Formats: sequence, C-alpha cells, structure tokens
Amino acid sequence: MLLLTDFGSTYTKLVAVNIKELKIIGSANSMTTVDTDIMIGFNIALTKLKNKIGYNIKFKERIASSSAAGGLRVVAIGLVPKLTAEAAQLAALKAGAKIVGVFTYRLSEHQLEMISNLAPDIILLSGGIDGGNEEWILHNAKILAKLQEDIPIVLAGNKYTTPKAKEILISKNKDVYITENVLPDLNKINVEPAREAIRKIFIEKIIYGKGIDKAQKYMDKKIMPTPVAVLKGAELLADGIDKEKGIGELMVVDVGGATTDIYSVNKGISPDRGIIYKGLPQPYAKRTVEGDLGVRYNAPNLIKMVEDKELKKINSSLNIKDWIKHINRAVNILPDTKEKIVLDEIMARKAVEVAVERHAGVLETINIPGSTKVFQRGKDLRNIKYVIGTGGPITYSKNPYEILKGCLLIENDKNLLKPIRPNLLVDREYIFSAMGLMAYKYPLEALKIMKKHLK
Repeated sequence: MLLLTDFGSTYTKLVAVNIKELKIIGSANSMTTVDTDIMIGFNIALTKLKNKIGYNIKFKERIASSSAAGGLRVVAIGLVPKLTAEAAQLAALKAGAKIVGVFTYRLSEHQLEMISNLAPDIILLSGGIDGGNEEWILHNAKILAKLQEDIPIVLAGNKYTTPKAKEILISKNKDVYITENVLPDLNKINVEPAREAIRKIFIEKIIYGKGIDKAQKYMDKKIMPTPVAVLKGAELLADGIDKEKGIGELMVVDVGGATTDIYSVNKGISPDRGIIYKGLPQPYAKRTVEGDLGVRYNAPNLIKMVEDKELKKINSSLNIKDWIKHINRAVNILPDTKEKIVLDEIMARKAVEVAVERHAGVLETINIPGSTKVFQRGKDLRNIKYVIGTGGPITYSKNPYEILKGCLLIENDKNLLKPIRPNLLVDREYIFSAMGLMAYKYPLEALKIMKKHLK
C-alpha cells in the first residue's frame, strides 16, 4: 500500500493506493498548517482517510510533494528578455518554481533592493551564450555579491565566464552552484541541468526553512515540489512507456487558490506551411504559472477580468464585491449558495482562459512588398488531443467541463494557438499530482490508474 501526499498552499491532500490491484483505496484532505506545524493538518487528513477506509491501514511507502509556504520562489536574471532571461524562466518553471521576479541587462543597486524585497528562495543567474558576452554576468555577480540575505545562487550562463562569477560571489560568502548554460547557443535551450540544480537545493535546504522538514521525517523519499510531480504525470500520460501506450499530446490545467498552472506536452510546431519561427525553441514538456490568477488569493484581480455579461448571470441578491473581499481574506471558505457557486465557476473559467492564452503561442502576420510573412512565437496547441482539468475549483465543481471550455480557441482569437477540439477530462478524485509521485518508481501502475480514473 502506498500513501501519496501533496502539501498544497491551502489544502493537504492524501491518496492511498493499492499498487497490486491498481486501485485508489481512498483519499482525504485537510487545511495545510505550515504556519504552525505542518503535521497537524496532515494528521487530520490521515485520520479522515483511515476512517473512510474502515481499517487501520499500514503503508509500505510514503511519498510527498509540496507547494506550501509560498512554494519555491525564484528570481531569474538574464541578459536579453527574449533569450537568456526567457531560458532561465523555462528552467525554473520546469523545476516547479514560482517566478517572483525577472531582471535583464545590467543590475542596478535599486534592483538589488527589489530582489531582496521579493524574498526569493533561489536566484538563477544566466547571461550570454557560450563564448558570447562576458561583461554583464560578471557585473551582475558583483551586484548580487552585495546582497545581505543568504540566498542560494545558481549560475547557468556563459560557460567561459561562470567560474569567474562564482569567484566573485564566493569571495562574499555566497552559496553558489554552477551548472550548464541554459542557452548555450541561440538555437538551443538547455534547461535540464539548471532544473536539476534548483530541485537539489529545494530538497537539501529549502524544505527546512519552510517548516516542511517535520513532514520529511515521516516520508520515505525526499519531498519534491508539487509542479514537478504534475509535470512528470503529464509526460507519462502523454508518452506512455514500453509496456503501455500513452494517450498522446495533452495539456493539464491546474486551477488553485493561489495560482493557475498550465502544463503542455507536445511538439508545438505548426502544421501550416511557410511558418517562420521566432524566439526560443519551445520545450516539449512546458509549464507556466500565473500568480495573479488564483481564485482566492487573487480574487479581487481576477474578478476585474470577468465581463459584465458573465456577472449578470448571478442573482442580484449576492453582493459580489463583499463576497470577493471575504474569500480573499478567508481563503479556505467554500461557496455555500447557488450564486456563490456560479461566481466561483465563472472566476475559474476566466482563470483557465487567461492562463492558457498566456501559455499558448501566437501567430503574427506581416505584409511586405510582394508577399506576406507569418511568424510563430511560442507553442502551437491547436491540435492537442486532450485537456485534463485538476485543482479544487475544477475537481469539486458540478460543471467542470464548462470551466475547462475556457481553454478553447474562439473565433475572435485566430492568432492565438489555443486548443481547437480537444477531449476534456477531469481529475475527479484529485489524484493527478499523486500519480506524478508514483510515476518515478511505479510508472506502469500510475499510467494505468490515470487512464482509468481521468474522465
């Protein structure tokens, strides 16, 4: 028997799995209690789980992921916004991070103060292709050396310059990790080494600073960032393994109280002829996270994006302004009337719409004398086969498919490369991140369970 746990920003979720029988034995959740003792919420959820199952269960293995205590906060620094800075962001996002700041070109003293105020867990410093610009990453290392806080710094820039940058930072007693360049040349991104470095720092250091170390003592493996588990599950479900086929190119939409995350697993290349590609090559497995699209922590911002015609669907007996203020303060509050439920669904659909819009690529048509050129920037998601919805606002909704329809391409957005006619699936039992955790050791079993339970 396997116990899979996700310490979320709002809820701690437990799933019990019988591996031999490929069965979900039960699931339960409770409020995450990282501000006091993370094990309080865990033990409440565990008691609920045992009561549901009806007997005193013993677990062979216990594995967990976490996005509690703000998740993994990263500042990305690069040379050019659409090149090294973007590559650094891709690496951090694939490591399960939440990007809290992006800085480019030469850092200033004022920007150093901004970085300090952002309170990142890790700083990812890149800049320059291999053999390219050396001056600016060294300048930025000198500025970061003045940082008062003890923040690990990952160097992932020009390989001929990073040793010098490391010397500058170490001379001021900074905690420095050198890895491969995220952009070794203009036609190649190389995010895996930086992703692995960030993940290693999270496992070895950051969980102890966030109060998650108490949970680590209970687990049999190192706790990983939740988005890493979700991305692993998405790749497994799409690609399959030798013994079991996957379902093909897909996208996962994860709507939460704090963020909305989008994961795509596809080549993202347009089937149209004559397309000219701009910007960085896109990763096959890509994650984006939108920190302004959480349906609780960002409710005041999200409601401003909703069209008036949508809000008119709600009975006038609900004071929308007051309710939004309330759920923004008390993020664990669930809607208890029909009007509040409808409003939650409207906000969740808007979060899906905007997050997928930002994740998807775009087409740009430029007319020049004698011809028309069409450029693509980002991933083409139009032929995605499946879209899977997860996260509380989708999982517990009575109308999850209506929420997911926010991801679809509409007539007015022809230049956006959003999905056109995907099959919509829902993670009704909230198992997706748990299956991602399982995928590392039990990929066949995790894949079969996902194919059985996602509907």
